[in-house]
Amino acid sequence: MDFKFDIIWDYAPLFWKGTLYTILISISGVVLGSILGLFVGFGKMSRRWYLRWPMQSYINFFRGTPLLVQIYIVHFGLMPLLIGKTNSIAAAITALTLNAAAYTAEIYRAGIQSIDKGQTEAAHSLGMTHFQTMRFIILPQAIRRMIPAFGNEFIVLVKDSSLTALITAPEIMYWAGVMKGQYIRIWEPYLTAAFIYFILTYSLSKLLNWIERKAQPL
Repeated sequence: MDFKFDIIWDYAPLFWKGTLYTILISISGVVLGSILGLFVGFGKMSRRWYLRWPMQSYINFFRGTPLLVQIYIVHFGLMPLLIGKTNSIAAAITALTLNAAAYTAEIYRAGIQSIDKGQTEAAHSLGMTHFQTMRFIILPQAIRRMIPAFGNEFIVLVKDSSLTALITAPEIMYWAGVMKGQYIRIWEPYLTAAFIYFILTYSLSKLLNWIERKAQPL
């Protein structure tokens, strides 16, 4: 195999740009998805059916359909419908946010429900409101248990962001495709992309392991 490092060097600035966009899209998706997922998760746990059913349907839809389909729906349908035009970066962030919210909602639910109900009853017996109980008693404990699951979701989102290349979001895989088209080469663009994704996910896993250790109670 005649591996040409010179064409990788030529595309290095573009791959760097693509890496920054991949990080931007992934971080935006997981942060906004975690915020939205909190409301979706609490909605699913609500005793009120008019809150629980829509949130359950939301989770079922986004967990039960391919992310690529969701990206296409947002990019070609939702964005033009709401703002009259589309933007690949905005569509990518929106689609990943909506997808991540469905998964983080289940993470919140599982984490909160893993805390012994006796703690809630004890807090209420002390006169604490439901909001105070969640804020000061339940969530601090649940979040520590959620960290590994949130870390896995973040890593998955980094890899899934490669699908946004299909709507021309200028991330890593987009530039790998451009490089393949220009040079009619397979190994150089896709091995370079694979290497960058590996560095990102490996570094992220090490960072999350460190955060998880720090978050454990003494």
